[in-house]
Amino acid sequence: MSGAYRPLADRLRPRNLDEYVGQRHLLGPGAPLRRALESGRPHSMILWGPPGTGKTTLARLIASGAQAEFVTLSAVLAGIKDIRAVVEQARALRGTRDTVLFLDEVHRFNKSQQDTFLPYVEDGTLIFIGATTENPSFEVNNALLSRARVYVLKSLTAQDLDQLLERALADAERGLGELRLTVDPEARELLLAAADGDARRLLNLLETAADLSTAGPGGRRLDLETARSVIGSNYLRFDKGGEAFYDQISALHKAVRGSAPDAALYWLARMLDGGCEPLYIARRVLRMASEDIGLADPRALTLALEALQTYERLGSPEGELAIAQAVTYLACAPKSNALYTAFDAAMADARQFGSLAPPLRIRNAPTRLMKQLGYGKGYRYAHDEAGAYAPGERYFPDEMPDRHYYQPSDRGLERRLAEHLAQLRARDREAGEQ
Repeated sequence: MSGAYRPLADRLRPRNLDEYVGQRHLLGPGAPLRRALESGRPHSMILWGPPGTGKTTLARLIASGAQAEFVTLSAVLAGIKDIRAVVEQARALRGTRDTVLFLDEVHRFNKSQQDTFLPYVEDGTLIFIGATTENPSFEVNNALLSRARVYVLKSLTAQDLDQLLERALADAERGLGELRLTVDPEARELLLAAADGDARRLLNLLETAADLSTAGPGGRRLDLETARSVIGSNYLRFDKGGEAFYDQISALHKAVRGSAPDAALYWLARMLDGGCEPLYIARRVLRMASEDIGLADPRALTLALEALQTYERLGSPEGELAIAQAVTYLACAPKSNALYTAFDAAMADARQFGSLAPPLRIRNAPTRLMKQLGYGKGYRYAHDEAGAYAPGERYFPDEMPDRHYYQPSDRGLERRLAEHLAQLRARDREAGEQ
């Protein structure tokens, strides 16, 4: 029906490259994707990027530029039957015009569904364009990845979004120009921040806010209070199981490892504000304490464990402060991965050497028979030795060479541990020379 309502984001969808906002790294002069568009000979590709960055629009422009038939499917709703129908349609058109199959949310298709259209991409029946918000390395078949070039789309900048907002306000045909809407600077700033790099979200928020704006003799006015009421309190992008989730936990971990407490607190706040389960973060902080600090400051592990237990007892928001305390302490603490590296090396040897038995002298001998067999014979009780250390004694299996997995750093407590171990090894050498 011609009078049917169309959202502002749909009405303002770019009709050509000149109207397209953002992605200058792909569409700027001489950029690879722009060259493909201008040549009129598109290739199969996967468009990977956050929501609202123009993946669907770009696919439409590619098909339009090549004067190709554009067929769109959603991986959420479509099945193998739908793909086969598209293939039949493409075969009927082959020789007269190309068919571009745009598959939105391609990561939702399983392996067998992706395999269904693979032969038709390979023989040229279909030009495949997939769109995904998830890392295609994990979500798309290798066979399909090898036949489609991946283009990474970025979140729109504040400047990109402001340009789009201006266009929406000025365009009387497809935008809000007829309303003569004026947006207060504070409201504009809040809308751009709330959009979080997502063009569709910006236009949806603007359209709703325009409906609630105050009408006056010179047109409508959108103030800060109205913008706040439309946006609400929680608007930052956070996918609890997707790419953004793992990117942010990685950023938190690396900020702690890099001794940057302010950045660590920022990423912690971002994750909590976005709805991440605090207990998940607390468990990750426990890992950081062992992996990146270890024995340089053993208190780090204790504090991280206490933060987790505090949250379990208090919940949100009080318990979150304990997690923030642990994150800050870990970021400020001396760093060492010596324990982490030593443990990995020991695990590698355990797998390599197999089931070697402990030497008889360091086995317990609770029975007479075991004593008769030599269990415990020759064992030197460390506490009976000078300094509670038996120089020259070996505790590895007899068939295995000596190892020094743990190499303490010169930071924090490990500096003292390194000095102590050096003294013990010197006594070992002296014992070996006698």
